[in-house]
Amino acid sequence: MNAGIVCIPVADDGQIGHTWGKARTVALATVEDGTITSWRTRIVDWDVSKEQGTEGAHHARVARFIRDNAVTTVIARHMGDDMQNMLTKLGVRVQQGASGDARAAVTSLERRGG
Repeated sequence: MNAGIVCIPVADDGQIGHTWGKARTVALATVEDGTITSWRTRIVDWDVSKEQGTEGAHHARVARFIRDNAVTTVIARHMGDDMQNMLTKLGVRVQQGASGDARAAVTSLERRGG
């Protein structure tokens, strides 16, 4: 299964970050034939920007990041319904309820055919 670009919030210790919409850092994993071929982290500071503007502006910022990075799948522990709906409208697959090691979650998604 080729998932393309998977985006996942990450904590400093490599675990999945607590929440998607308030993530400080996300990882962009390029996945080819079920294998992670690239892992890049980006500081997005959504935890700060969410508090500094409207929800619509925050969602637009996240959407721009998703489009600019050609993200096809988002894995998260949690996100709000509005955020999930926005991502789905962009054609992004969303998997919630993930926990533990971020890289392992991406690999696990691929093994399940996510």
